[in-house]
Amino acid sequence: MSRHLAATSNEAIGKSCPAELDPERIPAHVAVIMDGNGRWAQARGLPRVMGHRAGVEALKATLRLCSDWGVKALTAYAFSTENWSRPGDEVNFLMALFERVLQRELQALEAEQVRIRFLGDLQALPEKLQGLIAEATERTAANQGIHFNVCTNYGGRRELVRAAQQLATRAAEGLLDPATIDENTLAAELFTAGEQDPDLLIRTSGERRISNFLLWQLAYAEIHVTEVFWPDFNRQALLEALLDYQSRNRRFGGVDALGADALGS
Repeated sequence: MSRHLAATSNEAIGKSCPAELDPERIPAHVAVIMDGNGRWAQARGLPRVMGHRAGVEALKATLRLCSDWGVKALTAYAFSTENWSRPGDEVNFLMALFERVLQRELQALEAEQVRIRFLGDLQALPEKLQGLIAEATERTAANQGIHFNVCTNYGGRRELVRAAQQLATRAAEGLLDPATIDENTLAAELFTAGEQDPDLLIRTSGERRISNFLLWQLAYAEIHVTEVFWPDFNRQALLEALLDYQSRNRRFGGVDALGADALGS
């Protein structure tokens, strides 16, 4: 990751953004469900874990491109609460892979002004990995470049239950009037507190579901599904996703410029 990730000005963004894209309509926050690593490897006669290694390289390239093109935040679904049910060898490999990647890439991320956060129930992760996550979070907290959120041991339903429990505890202690709870109050208890909701969700491998990912935050995100397996997700695939996004008429339940109804959209 030798290239500078942080966009320094609107002019710089415009110069690095592909000519096909409107630099004024780049999504501020992109979320990705990185699906298809295992199938990519199996199609090549390789162990599934090799797909995860290749997936790391695709994620690094996507982070670089997003930063270069003016995306302010990238949130990646790295490991869900349901992924613990995978074979033990694969889970162990993934934990070790997270550790190796953090050790190898942290210095570059820090130098290139990437702010990295890990979202999820981190206490269930191996102790060494928890330490590396804490170090990475602390060392990049003040960085001014792209926000890179890595959802690790994350589940959308569990996140919402956790938020409800925290609000209920405060109410029971007399610190919160339940009548004052609104969307902003609940959002402040989520792992993503302080981050703008995603404008665009990209899912690879052709699956058409959100798989318990950012259930609250994706309420009005545009969804782009590609048949490409995640390790093959490249510049062209990202460009197609952003072009698809820019073709949408985002009404947020209102009325578009032509006066068409947008009930329920």
